[in-house]
Amino acid sequence: MPEPPLQPIVELARAKLNLDLLVTGRTDTGYHELDSIVVFADIADRLTFTPADALRLRLAGPFAAGLAADQGDNLVLRAARRLAEAAGFEPLVEITLEKNLPVASGIGGGSADAAATLRGLARFFGLDRQAQALLALGLELGADVPVCTYGRPARLRGIGERLDPVRGLPDLPLVLVNPGVPVGTAAVFRALDLPTEAFRRPVLPAHPSLGRFAVWLGASRNELEPAAFGLAPEIARVLERLRAIEDCLLARMSGSGATCFGLFADPAKAAAAAARITSEEPGWWCRACAAAGDGR
Repeated sequence: MPEPPLQPIVELARAKLNLDLLVTGRTDTGYHELDSIVVFADIADRLTFTPADALRLRLAGPFAAGLAADQGDNLVLRAARRLAEAAGFEPLVEITLEKNLPVASGIGGGSADAAATLRGLARFFGLDRQAQALLALGLELGADVPVCTYGRPARLRGIGERLDPVRGLPDLPLVLVNPGVPVGTAAVFRALDLPTEAFRRPVLPAHPSLGRFAVWLGASRNELEPAAFGLAPEIARVLERLRAIEDCLLARMSGSGATCFGLFADPAKAAAAAARITSEEPGWWCRACAAAGDGR
């Protein structure tokens, strides 16, 4: 049994953003195959790992009410049990999940929390877990968990098992907006009409400026948007609201929704846009943030 640390360990579950999302086909087992450029914002859920006499999950934060700590299918608990099973020990740890991001919102949610659990427990118990092993465990838990475990700009393909680093992106000043309507991923995919022709995005320029990257990204799309609009028409209103702001370079839905992002020319313009939307739409969740471009 690995020795737990004397002090709690904290791991962040950053918001995952699908900057675009293409549906490229369907497997024989019924899963949709995707192609998506994914980045991670600097707003996050926060997980704290503390030694305990049994595995427990405590919930806190503004969106804790949307979860249940004792559910057997809770992804944080499933991730903890799966990692402990693979490593051959009892997960004697209390996990406090501070839920700061909306639930069922297309920005990682449970997948990001499960990935943070895998990373955090590997650190907590001093496990020599190779990154590839954590990614493999993550895929058992859900299609988005591997990319959330990776946690850096990536191109996601297949059902989530194929990850390639995306380097040279500029830092992205963003505004995230959610109208407060949860949208189930499975429901969106059930409502999806598969594209009749495969769409191919243009080749990404090397080390693009923010303006050039926005133009490149604008030539792509999120092919889940029509299905999500049918289930939650408020999403279309969010996009209209973002696109009406003069400084918004691009607005798009992330993942299966309902969260949308606006890309802005600089952090000050993003902050001003977030303040404006919050003032005019107080019932919406709205945050200015940034995604690091990993511009190597």
